[in-house]
Amino acid sequence: MRRRMAGRAVQALGSGAPRIMGFLLPPSSQKTVGLRSALEIGVTARFRSTSSISSYSELARERSKTVTSFYNQSAIDASAEKPSVRLTPSTLLYAGKSPDGSHILSSAKYLHKELPVRIAHRIKGFRSLPFIIGCNPTILQVHELYIRAYHVLSDFPAIKDQDTEARYSKLVQQLLDDHKDVVTMLAEGFRECRKHIQNEALIRNFLDTTLTSRLGIRMLATHHLSLHEENPEYVGIICRRLSPKKIIEKWVDFARRLCEHQYGNSPQVRINGHVAARFPFIPLPLDYILPELLKNAMRATMESHLDTPYNIPDVVVTIANNDTDFVIRIADRGGGIPHSIMDKVMDYHFSTAEQSTQDPRMSNLFNTMTNSGPQSGPMHGFGFGLPTSRAYAEYLGGSLALQSMQGIGTDVYLRLRHIDGKGESFRV
Repeated sequence: MRRRMAGRAVQALGSGAPRIMGFLLPPSSQKTVGLRSALEIGVTARFRSTSSISSYSELARERSKTVTSFYNQSAIDASAEKPSVRLTPSTLLYAGKSPDGSHILSSAKYLHKELPVRIAHRIKGFRSLPFIIGCNPTILQVHELYIRAYHVLSDFPAIKDQDTEARYSKLVQQLLDDHKDVVTMLAEGFRECRKHIQNEALIRNFLDTTLTSRLGIRMLATHHLSLHEENPEYVGIICRRLSPKKIIEKWVDFARRLCEHQYGNSPQVRINGHVAARFPFIPLPLDYILPELLKNAMRATMESHLDTPYNIPDVVVTIANNDTDFVIRIADRGGGIPHSIMDKVMDYHFSTAEQSTQDPRMSNLFNTMTNSGPQSGPMHGFGFGLPTSRAYAEYLGGSLALQSMQGIGTDVYLRLRHIDGKGESFRV
């Protein structure tokens, strides 16, 4: 009798049942649930919003399956214990192309084994977040994206021929599209729960690792997809003879258009140094870093010359190339960074734009930038621009350093190692 009553009670809970599944588990299981129960709550809320009574039983079955999948993560646990196999850019560059297309199959087989491992590592990272932060709906959404990506990729059959490779490539492209807004989502999520962040070092380490891992995954995936293209200048994502001057000019044009849209004018940009330099390199990370640095320089220049908007100093970009590395210096005369905040500009969630009090007109000046640019959200206003660029530069075996003279301006030095095999550069 009691058993029947208990069964009816659980049945009467309807869509609320999964929410208390954590409490129905034995105590030993509750300790290991962690963020999984938070994921469960997100799923419950999503299904509870559906008003169709006729499909109740179908929703109940789907809800049960989905929630169960969040608890049944032994495969993710096993993958998270495996080491990732990182490749050097020179390995990617000199692998070349085979007439029979075997290089594409080899690349797909590598991704088929490697991507689930890397994604499992990221899921493990989300589980390590403090519970109250991991419960944030936006961060929870990103966590769930990674879980779904893991299952989709790990369930894909072995790649044996061009047909399965074609289907796998289509899947990889779809996942790239699905995850294109992850950086912006993470920025929003951590901003929303900022008051709950007690250990800044833990969060910085999580973001550094998550964002650089994401860059590595996207570079590998994009490299594989690019192998299908016939472009004599490229091997996958590696440009055989990249011109720093040309890629700088491309992002100068982008940043100036944004600046002119907001201010009605923009600084002139002069490029000097080794402007004729060409060498093998991967443009993709530069497409993330350069627009951020150039926008910062232009914004600082315009904000410090509000009274003379049509008489503003130039931004100077200098290229220095040598056998070991190359350096791009972006020098502005935008007043420099105040000493009081100099040690914070490389921290996540800190933006000098948010501290702009020189003129009320500047309060929401570059907000429209948040949803533009190659990275689907250049992160301005979230305080992610400089720290993410620094993390990317260090991931690439280089560095990002600032030299500021308060009252004059700021010089930013982006230093990156060559990938032509003369010395160990970095691993993707």
